[in-house]
Amino acid sequence: MAAAKELTYRGKPLRRHENTIIYGDPAEKYLIVMKILETDKIKDLDVATKVEVSLERTEESLSSRNRVEKRSEKKSLYSAMDLGAVWLERALAQE
Repeated sequence: MAAAKELTYRGKPLRRHENTIIYGDPAEKYLIVMKILETDKIKDLDVATKVEVSLERTEESLSSRNRVEKRSEKKSLYSAMDLGAVWLERALAQE
């Protein structure tokens, strides 16, 4: 059986667990965490209508509260992904 391919967005890994999406490589200094807070039904499909996006440090020595660098809420998953990608790119470029 072939191994499943890892899902990526703009060259970075993308993982989902329930209503939380992690974007970025945990081995790097920062990653993006997106939490789907609200959804609406469109036909038979649940569509995110409220998403919290945050830029977080990956340092395990920091508490979860101190890891958050930036936080925002968006009205769609697309908007959250777009903002998160920009935040992550800029944060990693400053290293």
